[in-house]
Amino acid sequence: MNQTLSSAPAPLTDSRMAALCAETARNAFVDYEAHFHEITLRGRERFLTRDWSASFEDAAERLRLYSRTLDGLTSQIRELMGARLCERSLWSAIKAVYSSLIAQAIRWEVAESFFNSLTRRVFATEGVDQAIEFVDTDFDAPPPTADIEVSQVYSGAPLPELLLRLLIDAKAGGFPEESWSNLRGAVASAVERLTSAFPDHTDLKLEMARSVFYRGMGAYLVGRIVAGDGNNSAPIAFCLRHPDASGITLDALLIGEADLGVLFSYTRAYFRVEAPSPHELVRWLGEVMPRKRIADLYNAIGHNRHAKTEFYRQFVRHLQKSDDCFVTAEGTRGMVMLVFTLPSHDVVFKLIRDHFAFPKESTREHVMRQYRLVFEHDRAGRMVEAHEFEHLRIARNRFEPALLEELLRDTSETVRLDGDDVVIAHAYVERRIRPLNLYLNEAAPDAAYAAARDYGQSIKDLAASNIFTGDLLTKNFGVTRQGRVVFYDYDELCLLTECNFRAMPQARSHEEEMSAEPWFSVREGDIFPEEFPNFLSLPGRAHAAIMEHHADLFRPDFWRATQEKLREGDWPELFPYRQERRLRAREPRST
Repeated sequence: MNQTLSSAPAPLTDSRMAALCAETARNAFVDYEAHFHEITLRGRERFLTRDWSASFEDAAERLRLYSRTLDGLTSQIRELMGARLCERSLWSAIKAVYSSLIAQAIRWEVAESFFNSLTRRVFATEGVDQAIEFVDTDFDAPPPTADIEVSQVYSGAPLPELLLRLLIDAKAGGFPEESWSNLRGAVASAVERLTSAFPDHTDLKLEMARSVFYRGMGAYLVGRIVAGDGNNSAPIAFCLRHPDASGITLDALLIGEADLGVLFSYTRAYFRVEAPSPHELVRWLGEVMPRKRIADLYNAIGHNRHAKTEFYRQFVRHLQKSDDCFVTAEGTRGMVMLVFTLPSHDVVFKLIRDHFAFPKESTREHVMRQYRLVFEHDRAGRMVEAHEFEHLRIARNRFEPALLEELLRDTSETVRLDGDDVVIAHAYVERRIRPLNLYLNEAAPDAAYAAARDYGQSIKDLAASNIFTGDLLTKNFGVTRQGRVVFYDYDELCLLTECNFRAMPQARSHEEEMSAEPWFSVREGDIFPEEFPNFLSLPGRAHAAIMEHHADLFRPDFWRATQEKLREGDWPELFPYRQERRLRAREPRST
């Protein structure tokens, strides 16, 4: 008599399960990096072919890639581990195996943050857990990268020859001479600018990144210029444009950390730059721009998730060496967000309130969608980036009592006490800047005039990038340390092309003119620019600046014309430098 014996497969041992899951995570990271690299490399092609629409699409695709990869990996891990998904001892083993798999990886630090993203999806860890996360890196030193050279030195020749070699040098991502428009004329202008900046030196040399930094419609060669024995140096960037079929132009020359600080600002989209070793490139950029934090530089080259890791590590170190308390941030109390800060640290934490005061009708989900829109959109140098954090755990005694009381009362869906700690389920973290309404009231007349003028320009720059801020009140804008006005309150913004800008109807009778209620129909999305001045309440010189330079903001024709350009695909270029930094006069507006 034949019998068919069947049995379920033997369960995997802990070591085999750990190895299998670690390999799955490592393979997902390798796949992510390959796609990230592929999109990054397309920056050069988009620039050479002037395919700006595809360039912006690539930027958005690369932003979404991380979450899409994590979605797939999380599903795989859930299927592999089944009922054992939340066994922390097993995850400790997975982390150990994963660490060994990435030990020789050039991008090991990004791989560690990738693993952290996976574990936090599974566990929603409050605070951090060293056993299953790379709270600190596992490696005292990076793997050998002797063959990775991130910079190239140009020296031993007259400055015109050095610049010419740089701009056409394939080793530094340069472009063949035939692809340029009036290359030698542009070099002559750059030489004049540089010799003016370094009048006492003839022995100048250039140390430049080997890769080109692409963003939007621009390409940038970044490095530093060194005079004499090296004690006198300055960050430098050559700003390239490809405006028409006649060829590439050297549009501007930036010298000094203030100029490059604007180029690498937290209010702008990420660069696409080939970086075989992000660690080496970021450390070198940190030498070029010492005032830029490591987290900011990782962010600038597109590794925003690892930038969050670096920010968190730096934040924890700051908490350990400081003793001040979190307090309510300065500025007008928000109806949607509760904002607090640590005085000794230059960031603010923004929490969505449980309930919004009248007349706000938004929902938590709507506010989060708006922040997501800002993350994926071209910020045009006018919107502060907000990093999203979940499950923060901070000692209770670091909160000023009145602030803690307000947090527990008005954000109870997000904040709770756990013993001696405050646990924050969800927060946006932004750079702290001076609210514009406070700045205008305190500044000298000329400074207020300049800020108000830039405030109007910021609204126009955002409109050119298809963003309408919704609420134009100065309390929703701020002034950076570079003196630029930027926007940071996102709950009412929308795409400009979704708005309907209307002229105010003329009253047909005395009764209509005196009516307290609108006597004409108003549909959702209708906006009346002529009403804007009624809400701004700008002090004297500031009001004069707006009316002198930006009175067209208060007429529907400006907004309709901008909409028409956007719908036709005519996206104006917003330069990350001032007009005087340009080497050749052209019509497009600078920011």
